Amino acid sequence: MTAAAPRVVVAVLTYRRPEDLREVLPEVAAQCAAQTAAGTPSRVLVVDNDPDGSALPEVAALGLAGVDVVHEPEPGIAAARNRALDAADGAGDDVLVFLDDDERPCEGWLGLLLSTWRAEGGGAVVGPVVSRFPGEPAPWVHAGGFFTRRRLATGTRVDVAATNNLLLDLAQVRAAAPGGLRFDARFGVSGGSDTLFTRLLHASGAELVWCDEAVVTDVVPVSRTTRSWVLRRQLRSGNSHARVEVVVAPSAPARVLARSACAGRGLLRVVAGAGGTVAGTVRGDTSMQARGAKALARGTGMLGGALGWTYAEYRRPTTKPPSAVDGS
Repeated sequence: MTAAAPRVVVAVLTYRRPEDLREVLPEVAAQCAAQTAAGTPSRVLVVDNDPDGSALPEVAALGLAGVDVVHEPEPGIAAARNRALDAADGAGDDVLVFLDDDERPCEGWLGLLLSTWRAEGGGAVVGPVVSRFPGEPAPWVHAGGFFTRRRLATGTRVDVAATNNLLLDLAQVRAAAPGGLRFDARFGVSGGSDTLFTRLLHASGAELVWCDEAVVTDVVPVSRTTRSWVLRRQLRSGNSHARVEVVVAPSAPARVLARSACAGRGLLRVVAGAGGTVAGTVRGDTSMQARGAKALARGTGMLGGALGWTYAEYRRPTTKPPSAVDGS
């Protein structure tokens, strides 16, 4: 850990969300300015993952001091995350903090993450995410616990994290793998590259430390509170989980065992979830039905991932002709 005056960059990755940028960037820029004034040089980096570069004029129009923007046209969240790593390395930054464009940090969020990093010396500091809904989700979605996330005591060690509220000590990231740890492009349009990245960071010996006070709020649009969307998210989550388990296995025999274990656990979830869904429907028990459907979707994703199938949740429309797509 850098002892004095670490250089900090907060990376906000974005893809065609101008309204979110207009809301989140002033908040993050203000927190970075406060840290800079207190002696910790901090800035904001927007990584625009739209091939058309639609965020570039939006960021320029805001005219915020201490906010830079780079364009990463290669589709996929892994490419955007790696561009943030490259930009931080190029600028000589010591700390990289990831924040999603549809999230809003609490007051003092950046300072809280940095304080925990200084106190604990971890390779990463992980903060909680809570959800805010413009419209109340259906009772079925609430009953299934689809937006329930973990909360832990500050200082708790964890072994995996997402990048939606994550501080990285770049010295430890660089030391974690030859040439520095990177986000795996195989997970670029499926999700899970952050799970794999933090699993590997942890496996390298770096500690991942929880900071429960550094809360960010995920602004959930109505389109993401439907049954179909939350079940697709569970399918993707299970799928990427199984695929990560296979990738982190250290040898070919271990990968076979990982596939078998994930397939077995996935199948158990499918069976139990199907049973819960049916029983909940018969009994009129919304919670049982929703949780059964949740387990069924996640188990299906796990089973598919174990068998080599990838659910590309973030796939973008292709411009290839149908014949080329069918043959790819």
